[in-house]
Amino acid sequence: MLNSIAEAILQGAHDLRKAGVPEARRESGSLLAHVLGRDRTFILSHADDPISEEQLEMFRRTLDWRAAGKPLQYITGHQEFFGLDFEVSGDVLIPRPETELLVEKALKLVSTEAAPIICDVGTGSGCIAITLLHELPQARGLAIDVSTEAIEVAKRNASRHSVSERLEFIVSDCFVELNKEGPIFDLIVSNPPYVSVREIENLQKEVREYEPHVALSAVADGLSIIRRLLVDAGAYLKSGGHFLFEIGFDQHHAVEQLVDPGLWKLLNIYSDLQGIPRTVALEKLG
Repeated sequence: MLNSIAEAILQGAHDLRKAGVPEARRESGSLLAHVLGRDRTFILSHADDPISEEQLEMFRRTLDWRAAGKPLQYITGHQEFFGLDFEVSGDVLIPRPETELLVEKALKLVSTEAAPIICDVGTGSGCIAITLLHELPQARGLAIDVSTEAIEVAKRNASRHSVSERLEFIVSDCFVELNKEGPIFDLIVSNPPYVSVREIENLQKEVREYEPHVALSAVADGLSIIRRLLVDAGAYLKSGGHFLFEIGFDQHHAVEQLVDPGLWKLLNIYSDLQGIPRTVALEKLG
């Protein structure tokens, strides 16, 4: 019978490895830390501590979920992004490291603004908008998502990181529910759905079967939402303001063709750490 933290992690890693889960030992340790309500430092420094049968049973259930393909972040309910801890659930995409590139570039573009007003379209967990407001204490923002459930997750994350008073939320399909007040934003950001229908089946099982398709796929060629944003965002962005959004693998040439040179100046398409063109930066003309 397993009776210590170290033995449980070892057996868990064995089970996950058989299921084809990468980095099985690390994930086993993370799952046990979640079950015990402790961090990984505690797990490493208390390897010989006993664990109860009840804790073992819960640990086995989490191992079964992970072996079946459920992402670790949906089991633990957490994911780190830009050094901040975010709640995640099956109602939102799991924040990814490549999206931190968008945040980095956005921060540079609005660093000279005294009190920028920011709009995040398709906010999901709220990781982009909340991180920007966390880094810019004078900024205010609006977070938009078509999913009511996603907005509720984002609201809790905003409270967690003490930006609720500066961030409003609205359930809307892109800009549909916004009042026609004219240009009000200094910065619009978005990590829109950009996976095409044919690419859905090629995604990892963890993504394909567990992450919300409404936040992943923009049907057809994956660019339908990006097309809408390129047409509509200008009406809400101040002259000289910036629009930054994420794109998928090998979409940069198609996106370049979609940019209206009479409305937008293409500043750059930044590549992520894997060398994949990932973040498009535009400036509104006129």
